[in-house]
Amino acid sequence: MTPAALPATVADNENVNAATGTPLTASATHERPASTHLYSRFCAFLSKASLVLAVIGLIGLILCVQFQVVGRYIFNDTPTWAEALALQLVLYVTALGVAVGVRDAGHIGLESLVSLLSEKWRLRVEIVIHGFVVLFGALMAQSGWLWTTLKWSDIKPMLGVPVGADYLALVVAGVLIVLFSIEHIVALIRNEEVVPAWN
Repeated sequence: MTPAALPATVADNENVNAATGTPLTASATHERPASTHLYSRFCAFLSKASLVLAVIGLIGLILCVQFQVVGRYIFNDTPTWAEALALQLVLYVTALGVAVGVRDAGHIGLESLVSLLSEKWRLRVEIVIHGFVVLFGALMAQSGWLWTTLKWSDIKPMLGVPVGADYLALVVAGVLIVLFSIEHIVALIRNEEVVPAWN
């Protein structure tokens, strides 16, 4: 049966495969509406801002490496601060990327096993999983803050910034992970779906 031969009520239905006329599976359509409440919009803003900052940091990282190569092999004068700044940028780009990955559900998971459960148990398991991620993020932020305060008085000789700034990246990542995981829990309870900020 061709798409033209399908009844208008079937062919016009967006939940039906236009080629075969069969209903699309749950995985091919979004069963839950997008989460658009105030907290979700705030998290979406944080996620998009984190992505922008990560891209800026990545560009800065590339420029630092290029500046170091040019200084070493062309001018025979290696800028020592370039490597230290590049390493600093790596920490923050990674921290922001990890947090955004948690919100956009880009982290590693065993979703294939969870999908075999009934809807009721799948919801419970997903809430528990996000609860563990909240705990992980909170521990990351707490440990990072502890090391930040302990090392803040130590100064990096090549960059002139506190050593504690390295551990501050863990605090940023941990706080964002907690916020984004709570957003997922709220969305599950409200039977909504968290849409990636870059969509």
